[in-house]
Amino acid sequence: MSLRFHNTWSGMLEEFKPLNPPKVTMYHCGPTVYSFAHVGNFRTFLFGDLLRRVLERQGFEVTQVMNLTDVGHLTEDDIDAGEDKMARAAKKERRTIQEIATFYTDAFFEDLDLLGMKRAHHYPKASGYIPQMIEEIQVLEEKGFAYLSGDTVLFDTSRFPSYGRLSGKDIRTLKAGASGRVSEEELAGKRNAGDFRLWKVDPGHLMKWDSPWGVGYPGWHIECSTMSRRLLGDTIDIHTGGEDNIFPHHESEIAQAEAASGKPFCRYWLHVRHLMLENEKISKRLGNVYRVKDLEGQGFRPRAIRMALLSGNYRQHLNFTFDGIRAAQENIEKVENFLRRMEQSVGEGGVEAVRERASRFLERFDGALCDDLNVPVALAELLDFVKDINRIEPGKAAAGEAVAAVEQADNVLALVPSTTAGAQVEPAEIDRLIEDRRQARANRDWALADRIRMDLSSRGIILEDGPQGTTWRVKN
Repeated sequence: MSLRFHNTWSGMLEEFKPLNPPKVTMYHCGPTVYSFAHVGNFRTFLFGDLLRRVLERQGFEVTQVMNLTDVGHLTEDDIDAGEDKMARAAKKERRTIQEIATFYTDAFFEDLDLLGMKRAHHYPKASGYIPQMIEEIQVLEEKGFAYLSGDTVLFDTSRFPSYGRLSGKDIRTLKAGASGRVSEEELAGKRNAGDFRLWKVDPGHLMKWDSPWGVGYPGWHIECSTMSRRLLGDTIDIHTGGEDNIFPHHESEIAQAEAASGKPFCRYWLHVRHLMLENEKISKRLGNVYRVKDLEGQGFRPRAIRMALLSGNYRQHLNFTFDGIRAAQENIEKVENFLRRMEQSVGEGGVEAVRERASRFLERFDGALCDDLNVPVALAELLDFVKDINRIEPGKAAAGEAVAAVEQADNVLALVPSTTAGAQVEPAEIDRLIEDRRQARANRDWALADRIRMDLSSRGIILEDGPQGTTWRVKN
């Protein structure tokens, strides 16, 4: 069954053909770890998880990368201005940059695990790729795509004629002023209004590194293109992100990567529309910024949150509501009750009838997801199948066929936590590893602390840090 995706680059629905089948390389813009990721962020992250699961069901071998931005992401992305988000959070919370990054990275993975997301194969941190970014900027400089203006190394967009194609913007219309996107101060040092920052010389910055241009830090855009090329190669199959990433971030990634390598950067661009919460924009001012763990604390099951976030078409705005989560919870309970009922089936008969229904269901289910990830139709097919099989009361063997079909679908949707899920490690060992992690954090050995947490997570154990210390629970 062929896959079709809406490619932002072409603006069309295209059949998916990876560069080196059956292998697929996929990069996702991840969180900036200066605060908690909220449900709007997780709509985009979950899209990447679903996409990977669909690709794997269709027989592809996926290598998935999601970055963690821990430097260089400014508070005013459109004009490469403002304060670094990580530095601002460190000052506000009176912690070190590393403490901020570690705390919010841990929180991100905690929510990711609650939602049943698969771990990406790589989670590169921007701060770990500074030498490679410097090398990339030097290549751009040598090829004439970068120039130093005052204390900033800038990318010269006039040297890259296709800049603006992804977003459909004509960068020649950018100008300074109230209706423009570039400040007078920023424009003063630029050859073109659309030129963007590659490196900022700033010895007083909280995070800083030596470079050929002076002590400072990288621009946000250079991080992703550098890490993507180092981990996945010059040309990747798929790049995803929220619609707000299209310009200037993804536009700039393309320019940097292709100017440096001379090769196409990405073949399929998939973007997720914004999430609304109870028909309002998510903002701190409105007090509606919820992380997954907040909603779990209000009694909502994490997998119901997952279902509610996945329930709409990714290319349309989704209105995320508490009633919607409750409805998702009810639907998950219908599936769980169905599975329990099938396990209790006795008698004989119905095998052929169920097998025929299961085959038809999976064909329609796969067809919906292969058609630009049409989750609403796929979910409707699942619930219709459950209702249909409940009516015919199958025997034990037939019930097994039905359960197998639902499990195949749920390997993609991940709505029903496994009934066999549990701790794969003894409590005494968990306590020992928690103490080892505490010591590592006390010694500022953040890498070891991360490895311990991720090792326990891979074995079904979630760590939760709180004022009274670290507690653990079995993954739902």
